Amino acid sequence: MDNWKFAERYGIKGVGVDLSPYCVADAKRKHQKRVPDARLVFLEMDGADFEPEKPESFDLVACIGASWIYGGHRGTLKALEGMAAQESWIVVGEPYWRQEPEREYLEAIGQERNSFGTHSENAEAGHEFGLEVAYTLVSSQDDWDRYEGLQWYAAEEWASGHAKDPDVKEVLRRVRESKAAYLRWGRETLGWAIYVFKKGAVNTIDGGDLNTLRGRET
Repeated sequence: MDNWKFAERYGIKGVGVDLSPYCVADAKRKHQKRVPDARLVFLEMDGADFEPEKPESFDLVACIGASWIYGGHRGTLKALEGMAAQESWIVVGEPYWRQEPEREYLEAIGQERNSFGTHSENAEAGHEFGLEVAYTLVSSQDDWDRYEGLQWYAAEEWASGHAKDPDVKEVLRRVRESKAAYLRWGRETLGWAIYVFKKGAVNTIDGGDLNTLRGRET
C-alpha cells in the first residue's frame, strides 16, 4: 500500500489493495497529505478477488509478504503474471528456508516443510510462468532481529499500559511463544528476500537444458 511513495518520487499512477480497513485508511491519509494530485486508488478487499480492468496491463505488480493470498509463492507469481504487461516487472517478498527446518519448529509456527522454498527455489519458480529473476534483496539476520524484536517490545509496552485489558494474557502468550521459537530455531532457519522478476525476458535456455542445470545443482 505504499503507492504514494512511488507517486511522490516517480509520478506513477496505481492501485493498492488490502483487506485491512486501517491499512487502507492510512494509505489514503498519506496520499492526500503527500501527493494529493497523484492518480492513486486504494481498495479495501481481498487481494485474491482483485482483477484489473484490463488483463496484462500493469508495468509493475507487487505482493510483499502476502503470498498466502494466492496460496503460496507459485500461486502469487501466476496471479501477478496475469496482471503484468509484457516487458514489465513483478516484485514478490517471500520467506525462504536457510536450512532444513526442525519438526518442532514447524509445529511451533504452524507451517509445513513445503510452505516455503529455498532461496534458489523461490528464484527459479518464475520459470514456470515465463519469468526471469533479475534481482534479489536478501534480509540479514540483523534485519530479522529488528523485525521480531520490535514486536516483542511493542507487546510488552502495550501490556504494561493495559494490564486490565482482557486480551493481555493471550497477546503476551502468543508473542512470547513466537519469540521462543524464533530464538531457538527461526533465526538460523528462516530467511526473507524480495525477488524481482522480468516478464518477457529473453530466453536463452530451452526446457531440456534448464532441467539439466537444475539436476546438476541438486
